[in-house]
Amino acid sequence: MKRNTLRELARLFLKLGFLSFGGPAAHIAMMEEEVVKRKRWITHEYFLDLLGATNLIPGPNSTEMAIHIGYLRAGWLGLLTAGVCFIGPAVAITLVLAEFYLRYGSLPAVGQFFWGIRAGVIAVILAAIIRLGKPQLVKRFVLITSIAVCLLSLLGVDEVLLLIFAGIAGILWANKGHITRVALPAVGFLLLPVFAGTRNGTAPAGSPSLTSLGLFFLKIGSILYGSGYVLVAFLQEGLVDARHWLSQRALLDAIAVGQFTPGPVLSTATFIGYLILGLPGAVVATSGIFLPSFIFVVLTGRWVPKLRKSPTSAGFLDGVNGASLGLMLSVCITLGVSTLAGVAPWIIFLVSAVVIIRWNVHAGWIVGGAALAGWLFSSFGFMT
Repeated sequence: MKRNTLRELARLFLKLGFLSFGGPAAHIAMMEEEVVKRKRWITHEYFLDLLGATNLIPGPNSTEMAIHIGYLRAGWLGLLTAGVCFIGPAVAITLVLAEFYLRYGSLPAVGQFFWGIRAGVIAVILAAIIRLGKPQLVKRFVLITSIAVCLLSLLGVDEVLLLIFAGIAGILWANKGHITRVALPAVGFLLLPVFAGTRNGTAPAGSPSLTSLGLFFLKIGSILYGSGYVLVAFLQEGLVDARHWLSQRALLDAIAVGQFTPGPVLSTATFIGYLILGLPGAVVATSGIFLPSFIFVVLTGRWVPKLRKSPTSAGFLDGVNGASLGLMLSVCITLGVSTLAGVAPWIIFLVSAVVIIRWNVHAGWIVGGAALAGWLFSSFGFMT
């Protein structure tokens, strides 16, 4: 029975690893479609609880969601199977691109497909927000929190702070009768993750070694909060400015690889490790940046089911879940503004949204169809 479960986990997360374009919000949307709507392994509420928990610990959210789901289904073996299968496709594709880059000094052109994919992915994210939001947004507090967090995120407020203070607001809302007794301890405890996310310190320049490269990416994986743009800041400061292990152009190309390959954006580390120290460097960098996620999930996974059992922790989860929905909506809007800048992207988005919401078509078909549509529009010169 357990062997069948592991096979099912491997098939699912390998598929997601190859198809999940568009960043963490899109990855999570596709996971929700599979594990909640289609396979019914967990409920909408529990999925949101997991999402809230992963948002509050460092590391790539979508990878940690995959690891959580694997852990729930089949324990330690499930944790490893889901995590490795979700990360594996991105790492394999990135290694091929890194070798191509070292040989030819450039990356293959994929823009014609990618802008179509991004338009379709926005529709996938929107459909997931609708599905996840239906059972939650009937709660007035969650609805207000989602709207407020979305607006504040669009204004540039840090997403980790939004999650933490949404959780605090949920605790206060759940304990309206004795707010003063709960508020101060909650604020003190919940602000700890903010101070953990300090900037990477400057290191002296020198020749890279497997140990120093591994420690650098291990530190990033242990303290990285926020979006891929935060990762870019760490890489710029640590590898280009301080250590001079990477050129500015190579960093920009590495970031591009993370953007147009499926799976976790942190597979950028694989590309960089390969450029610096070849295949051993790629293995060390990839292991370093993803290993903390497995550890954090093991440490926090057992707490999530218990959080709904007390009004205080349930209030905290309501706040964080509302914030998570608001952040997903903010990502959807931000991607829409940058991507839907012409008639063709809007056509791909609207058709994709109607098809996935009205006819419940699998997200994989949406992504594939959007890629093909993007190529066709580009080939005939109809990108605007």
